[in-house]
Amino acid sequence: MISLCEGEIPVIVKRKPYALVAITKHGVAHARSYAEKFPYADLYYMKKFEQGDEDMRQIQLFDGTVRLLLPALFQQYKGIICIISLGAVVRMIAPLLIDKKKDPAVLVVDDKGQYVISVLSGHIGGANALTHEFAHAIDAVPVITTASDVQKTIPVDLFGAQFGWIWDCEEKLTPVSASVVNEEHVAIVQETGEKNWWMHKCSMPENLIIYPTIEEATKAKPQAALIITDRLIEAHEEVLLEKGVIYRPKSIVLGIGCNRGTTMAEIELVIDETLSELCLSKKSVKAIATIDLKKNETGLLELTAKHNWHFVTYTPDQLNEIKTQNPSETVFKYTGAYGVSEPAALRYAKAKELLLEKKKSGNVTISIARVNFEEEIR
Repeated sequence: MISLCEGEIPVIVKRKPYALVAITKHGVAHARSYAEKFPYADLYYMKKFEQGDEDMRQIQLFDGTVRLLLPALFQQYKGIICIISLGAVVRMIAPLLIDKKKDPAVLVVDDKGQYVISVLSGHIGGANALTHEFAHAIDAVPVITTASDVQKTIPVDLFGAQFGWIWDCEEKLTPVSASVVNEEHVAIVQETGEKNWWMHKCSMPENLIIYPTIEEATKAKPQAALIITDRLIEAHEEVLLEKGVIYRPKSIVLGIGCNRGTTMAEIELVIDETLSELCLSKKSVKAIATIDLKKNETGLLELTAKHNWHFVTYTPDQLNEIKTQNPSETVFKYTGAYGVSEPAALRYAKAKELLLEKKKSGNVTISIARVNFEEEIR
């Protein structure tokens, strides 16, 4: 827990570029949901609203007035999203303001999650762009009060945030952002993920060019690149990353079956080894799917909480509706379903084919499917 003392800067653990802060019961409930929908923010809330899973979810608790927490957040984060009243935020940040070129972006979200308001550092600090992205992620209305809005292009550090995309490396964000805003040739390659990421009503700037493959983008010799993929980049493709950012969409579904009492560590080891064999990024895992007999399986619950993955279970009848290549009479005898990992992965992903048919390792059976974004309804 974070100790807050008058006159002292509290010690916090910064993991992500933005901070999300809540101080009310309803605000905390919303914030826990927002942290899943917008994965670029560290979550902070008051200890009296503790729910027991904060350590697992890397949520930081504080005891005392949030006013004493804000100085540390101001120093370390690129932006602060407050589920606190606008007036209170203005009063608390006033003594912390230095310069519009140095102050972080500050946003306010109302307690019902209806509006997201850009409060501080709208242009240079990126609050206006962050307001649009965060509002889109939580299905709220963005409120921008500056006379002119941000340049209508791709915000590199927030690209795909509303879908839960995560970038691989922070180091290249600044130079790639410079190429985007300076209207240099920027290549975009998308291998998977949501396609409706362009949210402006105007056409995309001419300097942003979409290429069908990394190979074709490399031949075009762009000044920068944005690559959207769930696979690990091969050595011969890395030239595009000299000034490029990889985004990991939430596109991988893990169908899991396991013996009762299988530990989280064993399940995660099988997942890690399997993803490595298939050259897939763990950052792109969206969900674990299984049979409803496993809905209270501790190892699965701990693992999905640890990574903020969706955890979905299906009845035997629901699983039997999905045609698979490897039906099992033995599995049917014990579960009522002809398969678990394969049909669970396919059903959740709305896919017709598996990336990996069922593989058994120790106490764990795993199958992998890629989300069909043509069919998926978010």
